[in-house]
Amino acid sequence: MLGAEREHLGGARGPSGARIDRITAASGANKAQLYAYFGSKEGLFDAVIADRVDTSTEGVAFDADDLPGWAVRLYDHNLQFPELARLIAWTRLGRQPAGRWFDGARHESKLAAVEAEQAAGRVRAGDPADLLILLIGMASAWSPASSVYTATAGEPSGDHHRRRELLRESVARTVMP
Repeated sequence: MLGAEREHLGGARGPSGARIDRITAASGANKAQLYAYFGSKEGLFDAVIADRVDTSTEGVAFDADDLPGWAVRLYDHNLQFPELARLIAWTRLGRQPAGRWFDGARHESKLAAVEAEQAAGRVRAGDPADLLILLIGMASAWSPASSVYTATAGEPSGDHHRRRELLRESVARTVMP
C-alpha cells in the first residue's frame, strides 16, 4: 500500500502539501481505510519513512571492515532511490528539526561492528555514532539533501566514477586510526 503514498509524501509536495484525496486515488484505498490503518496523515508519513529506511538498510549491506565501500554503496543507493533524502529533508523542515531522526536501536549492530573495528585498531577512536553520521553525510554529499549539488543517475558514468573514487579515498582517510 505504500507505493503511491511514498510518491506523494516523498515528492516535491512533502507531507503538508500531500492531499489525502490524491493519495487515496493513486493507491486505490479510501480515506476511511487510510485513517483506520495509519491513524492520520502524520502516521502515514511515519510509515512511509520507516519503509524507506528499511529499504535502504536492507538494500545497502553494511560492512564495518570496508567502510569506504559501504559509503560508495550509499552514494549509489541515493542515486537509485532519491526519495529517502527528500523524506528526511521534509522531516527536518517540519517535524523534527534537531537530533537524530532515526531510531538508534535499528543501528545497534552497526555501532557494535564499528566498536569492534575500533578495538582491533582498524578504525579511528571516537563515538561510533558520530563516525557513522559523518560517513552517511559524506555519502549523501551529492544526494537530494545536498545544499550544493544533487546528482542524478542520468549523469555521465565518468562523473559518478570520479565521485565514488573521491568518496572512497576520503572515507578511508577519515576512518584510519
